[in-house]
Amino acid sequence: MYENDPRTVMTLDAGGTNFVFSAIRGCNEVVSPIRLDAVTDNVEHCLEVLVEGFRQVQRALPEKPVAISFAFPGPAHYEAGVIGDLPNFPCFRGGVAMGPFLADVFGLPVYINNDGNLFAYGEALAGALPQMNACLEKAGSTQRYKNLIGLTLGTGFGAGVVLDGVLLNGDNGCGGDVWLMRNVHYPQQIVEESVSIRAIQREYREGSGVKDLLSPKDIYEIACGQKPGNKEAARAAFAKMGEAMADALAHALDIVDGLVVVGGGLSGAAEFIIPSLVKAIKPWVQMQVLDLTTEEGMRGFLEDTSVLVPILGSSRMVRYRKEKKTGITVSTLGTSKAVSIGAYAYALKQIDHSHN
Repeated sequence: MYENDPRTVMTLDAGGTNFVFSAIRGCNEVVSPIRLDAVTDNVEHCLEVLVEGFRQVQRALPEKPVAISFAFPGPAHYEAGVIGDLPNFPCFRGGVAMGPFLADVFGLPVYINNDGNLFAYGEALAGALPQMNACLEKAGSTQRYKNLIGLTLGTGFGAGVVLDGVLLNGDNGCGGDVWLMRNVHYPQQIVEESVSIRAIQREYREGSGVKDLLSPKDIYEIACGQKPGNKEAARAAFAKMGEAMADALAHALDIVDGLVVVGGGLSGAAEFIIPSLVKAIKPWVQMQVLDLTTEEGMRGFLEDTSVLVPILGSSRMVRYRKEKKTGITVSTLGTSKAVSIGAYAYALKQIDHSHN
């Protein structure tokens, strides 16, 4: 969509430890990323770091950027550029008008959204959605997909929805927020308590009897047999997460009806998560859900079983696709790149819309 666009947008990957600043032109990074320590306990200092990072990027660019666009954790009023009460950024208590502040400093429009939304948008424009449609075309299938659900698995359970090229924000900025859905394992808790780093750590500790709190990487390597530990408990922890995801995703798919792409740090354990997700989701959706990370799943996805049926009283035929299918895949762009592309495209779309 914007692969050949000459405009440049400055971007930020905002984490609780580091702020990584960059710039995108034509869906490609055009400066070496600049990494500065995040500041979470002093709002003035935090904003100073943000200004310094973007100034360093701007000095490295041969032309003036047209906007600043980035993901920042919520809760927030993204449309107004106000960041709210973040648990890991106590200095934002009561709300901070970050967007308007940066717009005043740089004289540029500033767009902020959450990482789940921008991940989904990047994957819809330049990642999983066009990639899978290209695979369908190459295989001779007549099916094409327009809608996508993006899921990020990490500290929390992020998500975003893109409907026929349009990012779903919602009237309150809550569109696509699956993290608050029912937790099938623990009904008194939200689903994020079973789809997160802390969930994997908790389930492995309880399943193995090990008191130490291991990292997800350690638990994954135990599941693969690369490290000593309780392999069954490690695999069960990831499988249980897949089951919790399935319950939430089923409700989302019944409304969105599109492809699903998974990113985030825990997506590296997809081989243990997606099979249980696919198994658990089957009774709750109309369509066949296929694991596109496997050869068997891709074969089923690419197979075109549609037929031509005659129109009575006419010599014409119409295609009848009676099999309903969707697929779950893992990001090949990488989460950070997908978010950056999403931020870039989101800014340009807002600018173009304001000019029309």
